[in-house]
Amino acid sequence: MEWNAESRLRLSIPEVSARVSPEVVASTLARLIGSHAAETQADLVRVTGLARTTVAVALDVLEGSGVIQYVGSRPTPGRGRPADRLGLNPSFGLVLVADLGAHAGRLTVHDLGQDLLAARDIRLAVSDGPMPVLALITREFRSMLAEVPASVRPLVFVVGLPGPMDTRRGMPVKPPIMNGWDAFPVSDTMGAEFGCPVLLENDVNLRALGEARALPPDQSPLLYVKVSTGIGGGLITASGKLHHGADGAAGDIGHVRVPDADDSLCACGNYGCVEAVASASAILRQLKQFRSDPPADLDGLTALLRAGDSETVGLVRTAASRLGEVVANLVHFFNPARIVVGGSLAVASDDVLAGVRAVVYRRALPLATRNLVISQSVLDQASGTAGGLVLGIEAALTVEALSRSMPVAPHRR
Repeated sequence: MEWNAESRLRLSIPEVSARVSPEVVASTLARLIGSHAAETQADLVRVTGLARTTVAVALDVLEGSGVIQYVGSRPTPGRGRPADRLGLNPSFGLVLVADLGAHAGRLTVHDLGQDLLAARDIRLAVSDGPMPVLALITREFRSMLAEVPASVRPLVFVVGLPGPMDTRRGMPVKPPIMNGWDAFPVSDTMGAEFGCPVLLENDVNLRALGEARALPPDQSPLLYVKVSTGIGGGLITASGKLHHGADGAAGDIGHVRVPDADDSLCACGNYGCVEAVASASAILRQLKQFRSDPPADLDGLTALLRAGDSETVGLVRTAASRLGEVVANLVHFFNPARIVVGGSLAVASDDVLAGVRAVVYRRALPLATRNLVISQSVLDQASGTAGGLVLGIEAALTVEALSRSMPVAPHRR
């Protein structure tokens, strides 16, 4: 699935009332327009409940600042003249997204209308440390930006990395598989390079957000489970927003302890984590005990799975069952409407989804599972990019961001 002009990703909309400031009104209207939830001035009046003059003043300011533009007309019932349709102005600015995993990444440049302007898939080794990886990212993005009009400036840069992130300070916090990254100022470093705010996020959180905003609202709360080199989780609330927890650690399910794994050392330093027994890295270690020619990396593992190698398939099924035990407990705790199982290992083998499903439906109580959907990703490998794009556009349309580029609208009595 891809998002396009007919199927845009949903943006979150702040609540509004007649007493909110003009800046909040402008931000709200811009998000509604960007989501295609309201296309005309009349739509905006109906959806927000605001006075027509309040909406008209805010639209004038947004248009004058280059945030929105008129994109055509829509017939109206009866003999009324066609209504002007509104859209975000693509030339207002760019959103850069770097969705980075342990060994690969996807870099994209988008305009404010969610259209993809440039994209590159790259190989990397996050274990090389922040300086080489960020230097590579910088070079690639500078090359991609040369492909778009120079007059269009980056508004927001979103970076997803595979580990715990302090999103407020823009730095990783003791990430188990990212040696040398702890407390490195990723946001400040990349912000200085590209001259725009940089949002740092956990890669699985981006995937969870992308899935949730591509699905109908009734599919949240949502839990995204990534099964790849490591295991991670992302939580989306019923209102469609990321749940970070108090310190950004919510959803880090890879380090939940599983029974009978006390002899398995995890990269985090603890024993018995589900990541130590059910991730691709764990399966690669296990294969070394069974095969004289074990695969060297994730690509080799997925090749064995696609070839139907019995030993590999058996290990993946066992891993899926152990992961399913953890997910079943999370179902009782979080009560999601949907669980999405993604990541390289889940894409390579249907046994991962099947194993998780079997255990969850067997172990979790009927009240928590009677309407529960457990599925593969609807966006596949684009889910992280979609989540980064949503996060970036919403950041570009906040009251604070718009206030820097718009004149203050006059208050109307």
